[in-house]
Amino acid sequence: MFRGKTADELREHAAQALTGARSRSTALTDAVDDEDLVRQHSKLMSPLVWDLAHIGSQEELWLVRDVGGREPLRPDIDDLYDAFQHPRADRPSLPLLGPAEARHYVGEVRAKAFDVLERAPMEGRRLIESAFAFGMITQHEQQHDETMLATHQLRQGEPVLHAPAAPGARSGPLPPEVLVPGGPFLMGTSVEPWALDNERPAHEVGVDAFFIDTTPVTNGEYVEFLESGGYRQRQWWSEAGWEYRSAHDITAPRFWRREAGGWWRARFGVDEPVPAEQPVVHVSFYEAEAYAAWAGKRLPTEREWEKAARFDPATGQSRRFPWGNEAPTPEHANLGQRHLSPAAAGAYPAGASPLGVHQLIGDVWEWTSTDFHGYPGFAAFPYREYSEVFFGPDYKILRGGSFGTDAAAIRGTFRNWDYPIRRQIFAGFRCARDAAGV
Repeated sequence: MFRGKTADELREHAAQALTGARSRSTALTDAVDDEDLVRQHSKLMSPLVWDLAHIGSQEELWLVRDVGGREPLRPDIDDLYDAFQHPRADRPSLPLLGPAEARHYVGEVRAKAFDVLERAPMEGRRLIESAFAFGMITQHEQQHDETMLATHQLRQGEPVLHAPAAPGARSGPLPPEVLVPGGPFLMGTSVEPWALDNERPAHEVGVDAFFIDTTPVTNGEYVEFLESGGYRQRQWWSEAGWEYRSAHDITAPRFWRREAGGWWRARFGVDEPVPAEQPVVHVSFYEAEAYAAWAGKRLPTEREWEKAARFDPATGQSRRFPWGNEAPTPEHANLGQRHLSPAAAGAYPAGASPLGVHQLIGDVWEWTSTDFHGYPGFAAFPYREYSEVFFGPDYKILRGGSFGTDAAAIRGTFRNWDYPIRRQIFAGFRCARDAAGV
């Protein structure tokens, strides 16, 4: 964390984080031609060029105008790139900035943001304490980079993104599940400098003892559910899940298809056999819930997931990450689009929690059974539209990040949320079960 850092050290850290995010945004948008940039590859997603200019618009609003107190660059486009003003399906019909204009705009904004960074005092106002505003914008850009990566997955055509294959298992044989002891632990954070409002404040919660899967559910395990007729058997599905599955004729994870030799998937323009050892990805909450019921288990609650990820029984303390308080490295987790798929179960033994739970950070976002809500003492900051307007039963919490999540935008307290029907996101799951009497 940033305790003891000087203002210059905070500026350097923020500059590196902003630069890393921009390098990724540039790579994702430069990978395709202008025609692909303005095309809507799915009604679920914005054109890539909208995401790019939206990144610049948010940076201008918060860093240039608010923190810097500078004159607006493009007040005429504020409404165009307000995510609440226009549904994704409607954005191609808007008078959006073209590719060249969007690139020029985000470059101009970034130059002014760096000038603001050089002059900002890093104290005296909550928005700039510990360079928070710069961290918020870094995370916002990285989140849109992951969204753009999901758009690339929906894109038709030859592969344009390339990365080394994700690693295979590097641990020995692992037990199928781990016992997490009952008792209280500290959930959330009041000290993480760049934590967002829905992660705050830290508060003690009690959790009964439970078992949790050692790794996320793999493709091989999920195929057993498929082959047993799980998508045709009403008994495993909730009422809402069965209704959605039936209405949309869902018969397998998104991007999967059955061929004579087995199951295949489309992955960023590549057709390949489904790798049995990797965590299943592109499943909705409803599919995860049905698999868990079929397996005689359930999805973990958000409290259970965070205790499994952060609780150290030796000290009774909650860690920043499963492996400790240090930032993720390539030995700890599959993050940052370093690979273009989840890694095999058991690929990151250095990232395991003290209890022996693996791959809680990276690889796949993990569905939990919990609705999105604020913690006791929640206060919206710096704006209600980041979290508060989404609170309620319509959204389910996902935790842990995916292979498409950058290290700057994930930690043991980070909370993601989405509709339970979502399948284009990089989401998988692991199961849990009660441990009554243990």
